[in-house]
Amino acid sequence: MFLSVLFGSAFGGTDIPKSKRSINAVKKVTPIISRELTKEGLSLGSQVYIRIFKEEKVLELWVKSNNFFKLFKSYPICTFSGNLGPKTRTGDYQAPEGFYFVKASNLNPYSNYHLSFNLGYPNRYEREKGYTGGALMVHGSCVSIGCYAMTDPIIEEIYTLVEAALSNGQPYFRVHAFPFRMTNENMEKHSSSKWFKYWENLQEGYLKFEEYEHIPPNVEVNNGKYIFNKPES
Repeated sequence: MFLSVLFGSAFGGTDIPKSKRSINAVKKVTPIISRELTKEGLSLGSQVYIRIFKEEKVLELWVKSNNFFKLFKSYPICTFSGNLGPKTRTGDYQAPEGFYFVKASNLNPYSNYHLSFNLGYPNRYEREKGYTGGALMVHGSCVSIGCYAMTDPIIEEIYTLVEAALSNGQPYFRVHAFPFRMTNENMEKHSSSKWFKYWENLQEGYLKFEEYEHIPPNVEVNNGKYIFNKPES
């Protein structure tokens, strides 16, 4: 059996790229976000996890509390390009769907769209499939040619949270991008799609997050499929 880890354990250092723009944004947002986190029993600098749902146009930001993650905020996605379904090639204008890891070097404080971070497409699964393209981001503004655009005020909040987590020692944060909330009802609704088999694989990861009581699963690639395991405590 061929088994490959989606990403290796060596993610490099935690040097955070910064610009005057990112420094000013973080300085502005930090007091507000800190108060909101405190009200929820959370703290800035704790580990973060992101889920994206295309059809619902929602980005969820989860913050770690003790040994599990708690939903902090659900942000509206201003826009993304393309339709439901994964990105497979350069120029298809599709926003990615899948399981990604974002490390400090993926942050872009000099973005043409205010602030951004690179999702890391193509990941191991997508490279094995021969999918092409790159520089797929979550960013500010409200225009997209394959990225998830959040508006400038919202990306400032997200950027502040992920930068704080990475600065505080989280080696990377997970972003799990789904076409829709992967309930059985929604799967049935989309059962005629050419991507249905792929989405069944994504649904496994979606359900593992619930099964593991809001702990994101470890993601690996096995013979052309994502497989999921419970992280060690």
